[in-house]
Amino acid sequence: MSQQPINPGVPNLPYFTPLHADDPGTPYAFKTSSSKTPTLFTPIKIRDFTLRNRIIVAPMCQYSTAPTGPQVGALTDYHIATLGHYALKGAGLVFVEATGVQPNGRISPNCPGLWSDDQIPALKRVADFLKSQGSIAGIQLAHAGRKSSTMASWVASRAPGGRKVSMRAPEEEGGWPQDVVGPMGGGEWSWDGKKNSDGEGGYWEPRTLSQGEIGEFVKDWGRAAKRAVDAGVQVIEIHAAHGYGIHQSLSPVTNQRTDRYGGSFENRTRILVEIIQEIRTTIPEGTPLFLRISSTEWLEETDIGKEFGSWDVESSIRLAKLLPGLGVDLLDVSSGGNHPQQRINMFDSKDYQVRIASRIRAELKKENLPLLIGAVGLITEAEQARDIVEEGGAVAELNGTQAASEIEQEAKAAVKMTDARDGEDPQADVILVARQFMREPEWVLRIAHKLGVEVAWPSQFLRVKFPKL
Repeated sequence: MSQQPINPGVPNLPYFTPLHADDPGTPYAFKTSSSKTPTLFTPIKIRDFTLRNRIIVAPMCQYSTAPTGPQVGALTDYHIATLGHYALKGAGLVFVEATGVQPNGRISPNCPGLWSDDQIPALKRVADFLKSQGSIAGIQLAHAGRKSSTMASWVASRAPGGRKVSMRAPEEEGGWPQDVVGPMGGGEWSWDGKKNSDGEGGYWEPRTLSQGEIGEFVKDWGRAAKRAVDAGVQVIEIHAAHGYGIHQSLSPVTNQRTDRYGGSFENRTRILVEIIQEIRTTIPEGTPLFLRISSTEWLEETDIGKEFGSWDVESSIRLAKLLPGLGVDLLDVSSGGNHPQQRINMFDSKDYQVRIASRIRAELKKENLPLLIGAVGLITEAEQARDIVEEGGAVAELNGTQAASEIEQEAKAAVKMTDARDGEDPQADVILVARQFMREPEWVLRIAHKLGVEVAWPSQFLRVKFPKL
């Protein structure tokens, strides 16, 4: 008679990793239905999958895949080391960075892709490890449009003449100067408005996508989504933000086509709607589908925005109301990135995005539309977090005094966003955190400790677990 092993490993892996008694980042209090557990640390079920908490690692470009050769666009051990660590330390869902659905859809030659079956095994290795640690494995599918074929940021920063925002990737570096595409084509439609002949330009001139190419473009999103599911990915996100391909089509500033893909709101959103429909019919019904948008491109007060109109919060609300009927489960609310004339410095702002996320959520609730809202881009700096919580009084509610440390401020800000207090709805259903995880991979465990929430730790790290407060 066989006995169960005392120290079992995660099944169906070609290597041993311990099976945790409790998944890291899961609160023990939740098992006893403690009312003191913040919403941030309660599970959330989306279709067939349950996140152990409401903290998501947002997609972050790493520019760390091979630019050419048999391994082009395939994830590497670097991605297991970095993304795997976030899963090990308790994040509920970990996203693989923006992944090109076509070869020319990558931001840089060193960005990942999923246009070939050859790229599935490497993604599966990453997804398998994320899941082995109790996390949900996600991927952000993307096409960079006119912002493609650029060099990694640290390469651009070393360019002669000082730091550049971007630097063109030539063919000898694996770039595709002749195949940068967008809704509009020509020198005036490059992201920075500079022609290829201008040596100071950081972006290539795009060529116009034909209607025939758009049909194939849409199908390639579906094909990439299927490959992701075949690799074991559990959540798909469509990247329609930050001035990349889909965002370029949504905006009247960057999409001035006169065919069925330009002009009216319905025409400018057509390509996104078709992509959503293609993916939704390709992936299993139980697979969650997220969408990231730039809720505003911050061009309302610019000359170009006044001349052509722009994609703004009202446009985003209008789009959001369509999403539940299309099969989108969560809207990931970001902003900016589509034009150099935008009138906000996103890295120097406070809580603008969470306010927009909250407004969109409220508008959907008025019409009883079932769409989850994710707030992204602000739980990264202590000053941002402090300003958010001081308005709502979350600091006083939690410990009676203003938080003294950055991590306390961040923790309380995260609670403020996801908890319903004083009769008010939460501002968002989940939070997406990016740069702070790069600084502190154990961010989930840290904020749990500061909030007084006892959560499970990785089995291998129990000896260094934070003591109870």
